[in-house]
Amino acid sequence: MADDLGDEWWENQPTGAGSSPEASDGEGGGRDTEVMQQETVPIPASSKKTKQPKECFLIQPKERKDNTTKTRKRRKKKITDVLAKSEPKPGVPEDLQKLMKDYYSSSRSVIELEELNLPDSCFLKANDLTHSLSSYLKEICPKWVKLRRNHTEKKSVLMLIICSSAIRALELIRSMTAFRGDSKVIKLFAKHIKVQEQVELLEKRVVHLGVGTPGRIKELVKQGGLNLNPLKFLVFDWNWRDQKLRRMMDIPEIRKEVFELLEMGVLSLCKSESLKLGLF
Repeated sequence: MADDLGDEWWENQPTGAGSSPEASDGEGGGRDTEVMQQETVPIPASSKKTKQPKECFLIQPKERKDNTTKTRKRRKKKITDVLAKSEPKPGVPEDLQKLMKDYYSSSRSVIELEELNLPDSCFLKANDLTHSLSSYLKEICPKWVKLRRNHTEKKSVLMLIICSSAIRALELIRSMTAFRGDSKVIKLFAKHIKVQEQVELLEKRVVHLGVGTPGRIKELVKQGGLNLNPLKFLVFDWNWRDQKLRRMMDIPEIRKEVFELLEMGVLSLCKSESLKLGLF
């Protein structure tokens, strides 16, 4: 009986907020949920952090493209850059001989290449970069006045000066005033002058000096307007450089025309020692 009363009494007791273990458990569960909510609050911040790598990833490819373009530009080397670093050296006969061998090496045999070798006696003294054109011509041809007086053949010249362009030819004509004196000079280039006009000038009067480009001179020889047999001096404007620091023989088109002109009788005249070559 006492035990039954005790059980009924315990069950009929009011359940207080602070006395029941279930109530304490309920309060503990409420605090846990608040803590969990606080921990989940920084989720938006983490989403912001995920955007930052995306922005960095978009910038990096642009920088790589810029770097690749810069490296490509640096790899390109022009002849101007190479020649700008090299000191100017006066041309020598060996330079012309070497260029001839390199030019014909792919199309000629060893025996034919040996036939292209010119004797040292056919070369005049080369310019050591201290001469003007007039002083150089006076040195290689001290008897010029006598030679030009004895020259009476038309369609020919005593001296040819070969350069790379018409503008350079005009500069050379102006710079040789002290040497030429009363000599008759003809312009042998293509700019503003037709081949037929030059042929007519050579037929009408005696000319002593010709200054021009190898392409036009070659064309005049081909058409019979210019005879190379009376020629005594052939001077190359060898050491002069243009705005790109290229010499005459550094330009492939000019180099090709020079060698074609040499094969049109110049080499045979050199070997017969009736023609002398000079490098100015």
